[in-house]
Amino acid sequence: MEKNKFTLQEVIDGVCEKLVKRHPHIYGNVIADNEEDVKRNWEQIKLAEGKKSILSGVPKSLPAMVKAMRIQEKAKQVGFEWTSKEDVWKKVEEEKSELLEAVDSENAEHIEEEAGDLFFSVINYVRFLKVDAENALELTNKKFIRRFTQMEESVQAKGMSLGDMNLEEMDSIWNEIKKQSPKS
Repeated sequence: MEKNKFTLQEVIDGVCEKLVKRHPHIYGNVIADNEEDVKRNWEQIKLAEGKKSILSGVPKSLPAMVKAMRIQEKAKQVGFEWTSKEDVWKKVEEEKSELLEAVDSENAEHIEEEAGDLFFSVINYVRFLKVDAENALELTNKKFIRRFTQMEESVQAKGMSLGDMNLEEMDSIWNEIKKQSPKS
């Protein structure tokens, strides 16, 4: 039911004002030499509009991996970013060590926390390499499904069942399949 609380012209004017305000590199005198400058300016404008945190624009409903990438991109806009991929990898190694220490402690809650830290750091590393972590993982999921299905078919063709095999036997078949199509 229409309540006529605003006119179409008011909506159009509001959208136009927002575009002009949030794109001073186009409609104003702000210089943005590259996409990173544009993103940095955008975040500063949104903070000036009353946003409490740079991270508040990251939807809570996103899948965890996508959310991690968005969080890291947002933090990067204010300079919270490593300077080299080697530095990021050192952080991955540090988080790996912390996870292994947690495993030794046998504290499930601490293990989960450290596993999350390791995932976050690996996602940061691949993001730093300009790889979409979500897409990379989905490609691997598809590759695993394809190879596992081939393994099942191979075993069934021999009149056997995966459930009757040990890991070493299955791994041998897996490696044969992998050799046949190393890139897929």
